[in-house]
Amino acid sequence: MKSPIDRKVIQPEGLPEPLGAYSHAISVRAGRLLFVAGQVAVDQKNRIVGQGDLAVQTEQVFKNLGHILKSVGASFESVVEFTTYIVKGQDLENHRKKRSEIFSQIFPQGGYPASTLLVIERLARQEFLIEIKAVAALP
Repeated sequence: MKSPIDRKVIQPEGLPEPLGAYSHAISVRAGRLLFVAGQVAVDQKNRIVGQGDLAVQTEQVFKNLGHILKSVGASFESVVEFTTYIVKGQDLENHRKKRSEIFSQIFPQGGYPASTLLVIERLARQEFLIEIKAVAALP
């Protein structure tokens, strides 16, 4: 399926292939940009999902991101950048595995967004293990 935006993955000469599920850069021609605030693992009733379980929280965060994108007529194919914050450095490998599983579903053709991952001391609430914000290009 062709993306509704002019979206091109950039792999600069002289740089190695990305080490994971991301692209070094994405070029887009869009009508508008959508800046999505950091999403955490809460459901529609504002209950924390997956307390103590990074994989479950990651799934909920991507569900929330998907709801926001859908609300403006977009999909994950519109996302050009993710910024991810996790609170436990020892969970990095688990996060990468879960993200790869999710990305295989939401980006079946590859062409992953640019991405930044930060390990931080904590998020707004102690129970949150992950927060992800996004930038999407809309037609």
